[in-house]
Amino acid sequence: MFVLMFYDVGEKRVAKVLKTARRYLTWIQNSVLEGELSPAQFESLKVDVKKILKDDYDSVLLYAWRTERYMTKDIIGVERGTVDFMI
Repeated sequence: MFVLMFYDVGEKRVAKVLKTARRYLTWIQNSVLEGELSPAQFESLKVDVKKILKDDYDSVLLYAWRTERYMTKDIIGVERGTVDFMI
């Protein structure tokens, strides 16, 4: 499945959430990550992120599609967080 993750967390937890999320997804912009995950990876991501959050303050949004094929992505301006491959 293709996943988009958006987070808004307390300043003390931003780095931890980003580090955890980057184990699963690709960082594309401040507080936004995307990537292809299996259902098991998706559940693991949710469990790992929940361990960091303060339920009464922090917010994480996860959007999942069966595949990236049925999603349109338009980028205006600079594309951030692209994956560059060097040979």
